[in-house]
Amino acid sequence: MTETSSPSQSTAHRDHYAVQYDRLDDEPLSVTVADAVATYKGVEVMDLEPLHYSINADALERLFEPRTDGLRSNGSVTFEYSDCLVTVTADGEIRVASV
Repeated sequence: MTETSSPSQSTAHRDHYAVQYDRLDDEPLSVTVADAVATYKGVEVMDLEPLHYSINADALERLFEPRTDGLRSNGSVTFEYSDCLVTVTADGEIRVASV
């Protein structure tokens, strides 16, 4: 996971938290999403409901994984998870906000 300011890039505002996901990293996108939501809510990841209650984690991974012709350059998906609104974009941003 890469976050949004230099070395790791993240932005935290009262209304949202954003983190930049490195799509070529070995860490699964679903783990990064759960970490981002936990950070936004100020809780441990284990205190969150399982991600698969909100979205098919395998489908989320496949949607943004590198393709044979390169990385996906556009598109996004938004879903509710643990009382948060999560948006994942093709450029690697994960944005978490209150519902």
